[in-house]
Amino acid sequence: MLSLPPKRSSAEKVLTAMQRARDDDANWQAGKTFSLVYYAGDDVSDLLKRAYALFFSENGLNPMAFPSLKKFEAEVIAMTASLLGGDDETVGNLTSGGTESILMAVKTARDWARVHKPRVAAPEMILPLTAHPAFDKAAHYFGVTPIHTPLTSDLRADVSAARAAITPNTILLVGSAPTYPHGVVDPIAELAHIARENEILFHVDACVGGFMLPFVRKLGYPVPDFDFRVPGVTSISVDLHKYAYAAKGASVILHKNRALRRHQYFVYADWLGGIYASPTMCGTRPGGAIAAAWAILNYLGEEGYLAINNTVMRTTTKVRAGINAIPGLKILGDPAMSILAIGSDVLNVYEVGDEMTVRGWQIDRQQFPPSLHLTVTHVHAQSADAFLRDLERAVAKARRLTFHKFANALQVGAVRAASKILPPKLMSDLTARASALFGSGVPARSAAMYGMMASLPNRGDVNELVLDVLDGLTRVEERQKDEG
Repeated sequence: MLSLPPKRSSAEKVLTAMQRARDDDANWQAGKTFSLVYYAGDDVSDLLKRAYALFFSENGLNPMAFPSLKKFEAEVIAMTASLLGGDDETVGNLTSGGTESILMAVKTARDWARVHKPRVAAPEMILPLTAHPAFDKAAHYFGVTPIHTPLTSDLRADVSAARAAITPNTILLVGSAPTYPHGVVDPIAELAHIARENEILFHVDACVGGFMLPFVRKLGYPVPDFDFRVPGVTSISVDLHKYAYAAKGASVILHKNRALRRHQYFVYADWLGGIYASPTMCGTRPGGAIAAAWAILNYLGEEGYLAINNTVMRTTTKVRAGINAIPGLKILGDPAMSILAIGSDVLNVYEVGDEMTVRGWQIDRQQFPPSLHLTVTHVHAQSADAFLRDLERAVAKARRLTFHKFANALQVGAVRAASKILPPKLMSDLTARASALFGSGVPARSAAMYGMMASLPNRGDVNELVLDVLDGLTRVEERQKDEG
């Protein structure tokens, strides 16, 4: 077991070791990472670091002790609410990220229902299949049953299915603007209307789009209504450390009015240490994240965000056109902004993703259907051309790999194995070609492969494997010996 070093080390030695540990990290500075990091240039990064450092030690747990943090949070909330169609009644709080904001939305709905729907003993919330897993996490934490509804052919939430899923136990309905997997905006107005009809709450998950869609609309791109301007929307979550380019972790949970937000709070008045009250999940809240959020909103302003998002959308348009021009690839759905999913009817896109990884690109894999996920940000303006060139090469390599695997599977009589690595249309096409070489009689069936996990018949086995991986993340590797 690793223990504390027996002696002090120099600051230089510690920092050198940390720099060495970064060598294998994703190369986000070069625009080769399409998730996790939102980079808008060195000037933004420098400002964030300076603002964060100014309030490095301050603690948002008690804003009365730090009125500066109280000012920053209140003004960030007001600016965000104004951007998203709020009014003088709209209120909110800063959180550590989208997951915490979503947790607060669900906790609010549960406690609101305890007051306004006291007969509901087993509360339920309706989630489209594309809703972020944080809602299921919140359901697990707060004892709310998630009811998952299907999508329409355009990958948006099915309004009819949502209406049919309403029961006397329903307390909350959810839509996304946009959905993370495919970048499409759910039919927010129609879903909110259902919520109003049934006198339940409606939450819009705009974690990824809240600081993008309003500017995209101003730039002239079509954006459906999604915010507090839509009757029936009662809460919105929006991450500042995504397209607002704030420091991590900073997100906002907004409520239509103060009466709703009171159900979010926790108060314990009988503790020997004094009255304890907190608006969100966290107790201690890093002052640096609050200060940096305020700094970036004031530094960029509407002018800066419009300029950045103009670059992002131009880059997205280029990437989207380039992907659609590569035979065998397509963009799933009709994304409203800069979130894209690459799919294929004739290729194993996971093979394409593996080939892109070999070329140094960090791209997330998705399932149901198989796809590759792209979050296009400001930094990708410099790497878009290189990305498209490598993507074309990766597709060509994936075609060859897929056919070779298919032929080998046929040669050893492993048709079943071949069907597991090929999508249906490709299986059908290659069956005809391979039949001329090896004979006919190959069944034209396939199953999507998502690594080894997709071959497991029981999804519970997948959960166990993932739990094993999580356990291993905190396992300490053997410390390398000093070389000097």
